[in-house]
Amino acid sequence: MRVKGSTPTRNRRKKVLKLAKGYFGSKHLLYRTANEQVMHSLKYSYIGRKQTKRDMRKLWIARINAAARMNDLSYSKLMHGLKVANVNVNRKMLSEIAIHDPKAFTDLCETAKKALAA
Repeated sequence: MRVKGSTPTRNRRKKVLKLAKGYFGSKHLLYRTANEQVMHSLKYSYIGRKQTKRDMRKLWIARINAAARMNDLSYSKLMHGLKVANVNVNRKMLSEIAIHDPKAFTDLCETAKKALAA
């Protein structure tokens, strides 16, 4: 007796082709090429979710560094000074403060400078 995998097979293939909607050429028409592309795409999206976190941290650090240099400090000196002064502010919040409230950021820089001097 032979196996006829009609319904489950069709559903599995339809699911892959639905995920491949919008792909170029045969990648959204033929099951095998669509499946290859969907597998690659899922891998890329997983990797991309990790890269987003890295890229955001890089952006925050660049913004903090630019604002710190306006206050005659380097990024590393600022972060070390804040750590010595027991000021626990994460990089995301520091970059937001640097953009939206330069006066408060200047105060933080002064705190870091005093902590480094002591």
